[in-house]
Amino acid sequence: MGDSFTFIFNPAADKGRAAAKADSIRRSLASLGCASLEMTRFAGHAGDIAHAAAEAGATLIACGGDGTLNEVVNAVAGKPVKIGVLPVGSANDFLKNFAPSSKNREERIAGFVRARSRKVDLGRVDFSGGHSRHFVNSIGIGFTGRIASTVKATPWLRGELSYAWALLSVMVGYSSVKMHITLDTADGMIELDEPVFAFSVSNGRVEGGKFRISPEADMYDGLLDVCILKAIPKWRVPGYVLKYLKGIQIHDPLVIYCKARSVDLFMPDDDVMHMDGEVIDRAGGAIGIKAVPLAIEMLYEP
Repeated sequence: MGDSFTFIFNPAADKGRAAAKADSIRRSLASLGCASLEMTRFAGHAGDIAHAAAEAGATLIACGGDGTLNEVVNAVAGKPVKIGVLPVGSANDFLKNFAPSSKNREERIAGFVRARSRKVDLGRVDFSGGHSRHFVNSIGIGFTGRIASTVKATPWLRGELSYAWALLSVMVGYSSVKMHITLDTADGMIELDEPVFAFSVSNGRVEGGKFRISPEADMYDGLLDVCILKAIPKWRVPGYVLKYLKGIQIHDPLVIYCKARSVDLFMPDDDVMHMDGEVIDRAGGAIGIKAVPLAIEMLYEP
């Protein structure tokens, strides 16, 4: 008998539009032989399913967006389990770090049998309350955190339109966030104590569908890419949005871009954080962010 596969399907992905795809995915699973489709029913359920399936020796396939993958990874990080992704979410930014696939959903499902696997880095956030959580793609605090929160709150908009709307609506009432940041880089320690307009730490290259926040990110180098935009006046935001879309903001004098083993952050006031697009409403105090080298084994198409 070959591998068994557990497809962890989040019907709430893509703002609930994913649910309609469940039946066609279930029919396609026949080509894999030993495969089951498990539907998540509540927040945190994907992690419960992942944990049980990994204990039974199954290969896990996250069917949703980056949030679903985040939940699956957090349930099994450090365990000897392979994870694949079947994109049915809105952005699926993490997948963009692998070779782009022109295959349709049925071909992708059939391809999991032949897929190779490779270990990739994760990031870990240690919060001031004592709990910690891994991220696969990126985190952002302040500007991008509030954008993610606004995207979640506008279910009638989808895709790039929802990000454009969120960006405009956040910009209107936004001001830079007070942060004390210490970066542990290959070239030594960098310290910053000033208001920051946008703060991102990435394992992957793309965020929010098209923004190349960390164009030099490498999921195999044991480091995280940090991109910090210092305080800017609002009239300059559209120009920076264009730079972030192209990934050329990293050469701007008001941007700090570097690779770091760890980042220590202190925020006197709480602000919104996103982690792989999932929203954490109140993040503040002392926050530690670390690279966790080659912590999870991901399937990819050869």
